Amino acid sequence: MRKVYVAGVGMVKVGKHVDKSLRDLAGEAALKALEEAGNETPEAIVVGNMLSSLVEQENLASLIGDHIGLRGACGFKVEGACGSGGAALMTGYSLVASGLFSKVLVVGVEKLFERPSNDVIRGLAYAADADYELIYGITFSGLNALLMRYYMNKYGVKYEELAYWSVLMHKNGYKNPYAQLRNEITLEDVLKSPVIADPIRLYDSCPLSDGASAALLVSEDLRKATDTPVSIAGVSNSIDSVDLSSRLELDHLLASRVSAENALRIAKVSLREVDIAEIHDAYTITAALSIESIGFVEKGKAPKAWSEGRFSPGDKPSLNLSGGLKSRGHPVGATGVYQLAEVVMQLRGDFPGVSVPAEVGLTQNIGGAGSNITTIILRR
Repeated sequence: MRKVYVAGVGMVKVGKHVDKSLRDLAGEAALKALEEAGNETPEAIVVGNMLSSLVEQENLASLIGDHIGLRGACGFKVEGACGSGGAALMTGYSLVASGLFSKVLVVGVEKLFERPSNDVIRGLAYAADADYELIYGITFSGLNALLMRYYMNKYGVKYEELAYWSVLMHKNGYKNPYAQLRNEITLEDVLKSPVIADPIRLYDSCPLSDGASAALLVSEDLRKATDTPVSIAGVSNSIDSVDLSSRLELDHLLASRVSAENALRIAKVSLREVDIAEIHDAYTITAALSIESIGFVEKGKAPKAWSEGRFSPGDKPSLNLSGGLKSRGHPVGATGVYQLAEVVMQLRGDFPGVSVPAEVGLTQNIGGAGSNITTIILRR
């Protein structure tokens, strides 16, 4: 297996891009990444996306590759629900590490404002079990509300402790020029926000988003394309049941733990060495389960930890300095690539928002309610 490096990254501001097509968003991010890498020409393009068929466009690798001048290159789309970006990165990594290609462009892109909200919410719900869950009319917010209520009851966690996560995320995202929601909020703002699916409130959930992010992955002999190469030291993907009813544990994400352990083992890094991490906080409960399943704190302890100041900038690890999905936004198929780009920039020391010195970073991108999870370890 060859070593793999990130030679360049590119992002567009997350938000509502009704004036740009899917290919425009993807092309903008891709060209930024290629320019940062010295305008290297990729041999392959891998696209992470979840809902392109909802906006009446498939065959995305050909669409985007042609748009940026890559006719003749290898290309395909990867889908893993909300974890599509992470799955695309693992695919791109594998293509380089195996020796099949030396330069692979990974693009994550999503357009959620192309269709009415009800259509998008229905599309997102298909990350759950269509046969055994959705037939009852439950939404994705409803499923996460069940997890949140179970968690609060089992561990005696107060809602106020959980709610502080959103305050921290908006504080971080306020300084991120790529973030969708750049406004600081108070704990009272969270407590008074409308109930979406009890006990989940508006500020417990991420916004709908359009966005695109890209990364050029290269082999070791091409890492000089950048002055500050960052290596992908370890990567792993793990799956669990799509439905919640057959999970072995509702308060633990098996795929999170397994993918994190495997990625750390491949990278030959201990969890204590991780300086920064971008985790998947589509809902506050997702953040708690991810943090605990990775192993940063014990089960049931994440809300108390973050309400007391843990995981803030300068702590080890510092979490979601981008503002996370809560503030940066969640263009679902692109989120995993945003996470990687943000951590790469943190390790290089050129992230334009809240930044801390770091040598080792971790990203974890979650598909469904924890059913498809990719963890990546990055090292400067």
